[in-house]
Amino acid sequence: MEEKTFTKRLINWYTERKRDLPWRKTKDPYPVWLSEIILQQTRVDQGLPYWERFMESFPNIHDLANAPEEKVLRLWQGLGYYSRARNLHASAKHVSKDLSGVFPQSYSEIKKLKGVGPYTAAAIASICFGEATPVVDGNVFRFASRYFGIEDDISKSGTRKIFERKLEKAISKKHPGAFNQAMMEFGATVCSPKPKCEECLFHIECYAFRKKIQHTLPVKTGKTKVRDRHFNYMVISTDEGYFMKERTEKDVWNGLYDFYLIEGKLTEESVLRQMKEKLDLNGFQVEDITEPVLHILSHQKILARFYSIKISGDVKTPGGLKSYSVEEMLNLPKPKLIVNYLQRVGIK
Repeated sequence: MEEKTFTKRLINWYTERKRDLPWRKTKDPYPVWLSEIILQQTRVDQGLPYWERFMESFPNIHDLANAPEEKVLRLWQGLGYYSRARNLHASAKHVSKDLSGVFPQSYSEIKKLKGVGPYTAAAIASICFGEATPVVDGNVFRFASRYFGIEDDISKSGTRKIFERKLEKAISKKHPGAFNQAMMEFGATVCSPKPKCEECLFHIECYAFRKKIQHTLPVKTGKTKVRDRHFNYMVISTDEGYFMKERTEKDVWNGLYDFYLIEGKLTEESVLRQMKEKLDLNGFQVEDITEPVLHILSHQKILARFYSIKISGDVKTPGGLKSYSVEEMLNLPKPKLIVNYLQRVGIK
């Protein structure tokens, strides 16, 4: 099939079948940019409520720029990859203050924003400003590799250029935003990891379908190393509240709040001994020790146990520990692991 015919059929399909999403009803770059950042590493059904909450709390880029970081992180809580939220906030400040609130209007300028890569810049430039720059994300890699028969390894840095050159020939010059969104939508809903070839309007011309290699494309040989970690959390409380600390080290969840942590594959006796050595607690009682809970991140598997420690005397607070009331604690930005624990023990 010629590129023009492919493009026309794809855009027609998208016009008829696209999901009804609020950021698709505007060409204002702020809500489109917000949606693209939220949907990095996040499914649409999971990301939509976050987008709605952000738009309600920060209706424009100036509101987001002027918000305290703690509030931004609190709204982001549960999405993971918190560097996205910090980069979003930093870029909002830059646009609001340094660019007088005028969002960059070309691919090359948009890509200069913190946290914006080639994919996000191409999406915004095409959807909001009509620039014919193709997007390449996981869905596009999958759909394009199967349909066009691109067998280059997508884990290699130079492969993106191969896809971009192919898509530059196919992208609609009149409707680049619709083409890009159609490529992503088709890859997400039809040419998915388990492809729905029987529903595909391109299956007759599809390289992978004809060769019966749908499940081997795209080619990806590089594997991410997963690190195993053991977290032992000391949930220290008094009648007034709970002790927490802000994570400031270069590690997961920087800027979020959690409990006092002793890391390592340790016995309960060893954990409690280390706690006694490191924390000067008077009159404490171990009320509960949970079973290990598995929490999976992109590059890490965390096995966490929570030790509920009730103290009746004073505590000297090392390592940034500070006492918070239950209400204050619930309003702090926290990792999903901590939120899940609090919900399990009925604190929500």
